[in-house]
Amino acid sequence: MAIFNFQNDAAIGTVFSVDTATVIIKVDEIDKLRKLHVNHLVAIKSSKAGQHLIGIINRITRKASDEEKPTEEDLGLGGFLFTENILKVNLIGTLHDKHGQKENVFKRNLDTVPEIEAQCFPIDGENITKFMTTISSVDNYKVPLTIGKYSIDEHAQAFLDGDKLFQRHAVIVGSTGSGKSWCVAKFLEQIAQLPMADCILFDIHGEYSGKDFKMDGVQHLRVANPSDLGKKGNLANNVLMLPYWMLTYEEMLAMLLDRSDSNAPNQAMLFSKTVFTEKQKFLDAIKDKIFKDHITIDSPIPYKMENVLDELQRMDEEMVAGAKVGTEKQGPFHGKLTRFIQRLEAKSQDKRLGFLFQLSEDELQIDWMNTLCERLMFGSALSKEKSGVKIIDFSEVPSDVLPLVIGLVARVVFTVQQWTAKENQHPISLLCDEAHLYIPERTNQDAAAELGLKSFERIAKEGRKYGVSLTVISQRPAEVNRTVLSQCNNFIALRLSNAEDQAVIKKLLPDNLSGLTDVLPILDIGEALVVGDASLLPTRVIIDEPKIKPESATIKFWQEWSNDKAKQDIATAVTGLRKQSKA
Repeated sequence: MAIFNFQNDAAIGTVFSVDTATVIIKVDEIDKLRKLHVNHLVAIKSSKAGQHLIGIINRITRKASDEEKPTEEDLGLGGFLFTENILKVNLIGTLHDKHGQKENVFKRNLDTVPEIEAQCFPIDGENITKFMTTISSVDNYKVPLTIGKYSIDEHAQAFLDGDKLFQRHAVIVGSTGSGKSWCVAKFLEQIAQLPMADCILFDIHGEYSGKDFKMDGVQHLRVANPSDLGKKGNLANNVLMLPYWMLTYEEMLAMLLDRSDSNAPNQAMLFSKTVFTEKQKFLDAIKDKIFKDHITIDSPIPYKMENVLDELQRMDEEMVAGAKVGTEKQGPFHGKLTRFIQRLEAKSQDKRLGFLFQLSEDELQIDWMNTLCERLMFGSALSKEKSGVKIIDFSEVPSDVLPLVIGLVARVVFTVQQWTAKENQHPISLLCDEAHLYIPERTNQDAAAELGLKSFERIAKEGRKYGVSLTVISQRPAEVNRTVLSQCNNFIALRLSNAEDQAVIKKLLPDNLSGLTDVLPILDIGEALVVGDASLLPTRVIIDEPKIKPESATIKFWQEWSNDKAKQDIATAVTGLRKQSKA
């Protein structure tokens, strides 16, 4: 049975003009105009029977005409102007009374355009509830993905298409305190319930790693700090080492090489030769018969950095036989590697970078990378901890290497997925919290950060082919890389007060929906504008409170300043600063 059964007297006006997906509605009665609001829904009679075109009110205008109202008596109203009440409506889809065997089916396409003088009706009261229930059908999923309730009808649950949300990349943006973390938490708690879930959240500030963010299906990992160095069994204890030997040749040079040094070409050449030789020596030592004839300089094969340093030091100090018998002269690279060696030694001895350079015997085993990738990429059912949601705490990683380190993890996940046979590829999603810190728009990045950015750009462009999805999460979309954002087809935008951030989101939306962004600065806390392939209807949604809470609550300054029993512990903080560890 059709959900809409409009009576003629319920019409708010008629179609005055049509421009593709934009329709102008002329409203004759001012009382009806007063009841309408921007972003509310309307239904327009289609030229085809059993169909209504659904639109969103983009603008409401009361416009003066040029005609004077005729009057028989001079009451001082001779110059009174008629008014034309105008609605600008953006068409978003078609409601079919019957489509195949199904009734009341909403499609995001326009089979027809409205005829001039076609009646337009408001979707309100019982009709809005019926319509929102229709578009929220979840027949295709055993465990549907919900985000909250529709602002225009809080009785109707707002569901998203989980396939389209992650297939086509997503963006979650919102100013500080808008409810962005709650939105992410709401997604994660639902993903965690799936029997073969597989996603990784890059937790930059540790807000998803607190004591209240725990449930079945969620496991917490953290990057090693100085207190973890040299220990065996770190990975088994959910502590991540990210060995230098997993870095590509370019990534290593970006971290170590000073391009302004006149000896930089020699340093790069000798470093690459030495590393490649050490990788071969390692394979010889373990009597490998699989890899040796196939590896490249970028192959993730373990080697000992101290051996590389020794060889570079030897070449830097090398003396060779001189022209005269019994004499010596400086070797071809004597003194040309000194500065490079100093930088390499400094990085290797820096405990802040211990998770990269100060490895135990565990991380120097050929099978260690297998174990790491399984820990990061196994779905719930295959995971040792039966957890498909992996939250990696990067809060103790130095900010200057953060883009490189996160880019390393993303690149490893992508390349392993790329080299997995098609029949064995299991989709995995990367949720990038505070994305503006390591997926930046600005181009004046150092070489290491630039390489980390390239990893995400490649995933954004090619990830769909290999089952790797990105969800970009940021409070400053204006500072997030445009290439990555352009590949995202789903947008969940909470309150954005900055004009530059609003403009970025507006540019990413289809032209006929760009007007929706006008509400971004006035959205309530926990209210979001949802637009994209995953949502049948571009609309405002009130996000449900998640069961698991991130540690992102806004600190109440005045309340805390008024609390005479408030406590502080500066000594512990200073100790943690010195140890470079919160433990």
